[in-house]
Formats: sequence, C-alpha cells, structure tokens
Amino acid sequence: MPTQLQPAAPAREVTERLSSTPRGARLARRLARYHLDGWGIPYDSEPSNAAEAIVAELAANAVTHGRVPGRDFELRLTLHADTLRVEVSDTRAERRPPREPEPPTPDGESGRGLVIVAALAAEWGVTGRPVGKTVWAELSLGAQRA
Repeated sequence: MPTQLQPAAPAREVTERLSSTPRGARLARRLARYHLDGWGIPYDSEPSNAAEAIVAELAANAVTHGRVPGRDFELRLTLHADTLRVEVSDTRAERRPPREPEPPTPDGESGRGLVIVAALAAEWGVTGRPVGKTVWAELSLGAQRA
C-alpha cells in the first residue's frame, strides 16, 4: 500500500485593529498571549514570553513613532509550522526604523525596542504598504514549543 502524504498543518492567523494609544499597545500584547495559548503555546513558556516581548516593542513603536491621529494600527499573528510571524502595521510610511538598530547609551531612556526584537527574532524587517508600513518579525519556535 503506498504511503500517503499528510497535508501540512494549516497556518493559524489572527488580525486585530487597535487604537494607536498606549492602551492599544497593551491590548496587542495581551491578545498575542491569548491567541498563542489557544494555538498550544502556553502562557509563561519561553516562546510565549519572546513573542510577547516582540509584540510589545513593535506595538509601542507603532503607537509612539507611527501614530497618525484618528488612525489605528494593526497586529497580525501567523503561526505556520514552527514559525510565528508578528506583523505590526501603522500609517506613517516616512518613519521607518533603521535596518541595523544601534544599542542606546547606558543612560539612554529609549531606543532598546528594536535591539530586543533583533535579539529575539530569527529575522525582522520592514515592508511598505499602500498607506504606511509593516514592521515584521519571525520567531522560530522549533523545539521550544511546550
């Protein structure tokens, strides 16, 4: 009897529009943990904590640097196989993050967000959209999945 190939597990995806406020950024972080837990990545696991940190930094940047009054930002999470893709889109195309984030000075009060994202993510980058930009990061879950 021939061996049948099993279809790959479908990607799990969720998209949320959130207000470009500190409250919206906090909600993005909480929603990410909630959805990841539903996808089998438990709260307080290493992958969940890493994903939460990435979402927190990208959402905070969207609210701080990408905010246009009256416009929301968008969070998209896609889990396919053992890779989680986090995308945060805002409406400020002209405010793009640097390709290579520089660590802040020891007494600097800001500038750590993208350094954290770069350290946790397997890859990250920026893509344009018709209105604004999307900053994305991919987190390899591999054997970390609980």
